[in-house]
Parts: sequence; C-alpha cells; structure tokens
Amino acid sequence: MLRQETLQRYRQMTPGERLRLTLDLSRSAWKALSEGPEEVVKRRFLRLQQENDLRNQRICEALRRAFAIDPASCSSSEAIDDEVS
Repeated sequence: MLRQETLQRYRQMTPGERLRLTLDLSRSAWKALSEGPEEVVKRRFLRLQQENDLRNQRICEALRRAFAIDPASCSSSEAIDDEVS
C-alpha cells in the first residue's frame, strides 16, 4: 500500500511526468530481467508469459460472466471488443 504522501505526489504529476516515471521503471526492470545466463533469462520471460496468460484468462472469464459472452468468442481480443461494444 502506498502512503498518502506518495499518492498525492503521483496525483499532482502531469501525464508526461507519470509517463517518464513509468518508462524509467520499465527500463530498470528490463535490465534486471535480461541479465544473467541465457537459460535463466528464458525462464524469467516464460514465467512472465505464464502470468500474463493467466491474468488474460481471468479477464476473459470475468467479461464472459459480466456480459454473457459466448466462451468460444473469448479466444481473441477482437471478439471481446465486438461483444463489449
């Protein structure tokens, strides 16, 4: 949980400042993820992909429940966009 002071500073930032902060954090994370032996780096990115896939699956399931979307149509983001629109 972020402290109130931190949240307040973030809220007072311009969109450009928030983008800069995001890019700086992404660059440092990328460096950390891509350092080390090739096999270790591959495992890190495989794990990230698994986490992303699981998150996307949960989002699809929630959208299906919320909008009564046909499960077969949840295989692509275009199908979800069409159903939700």
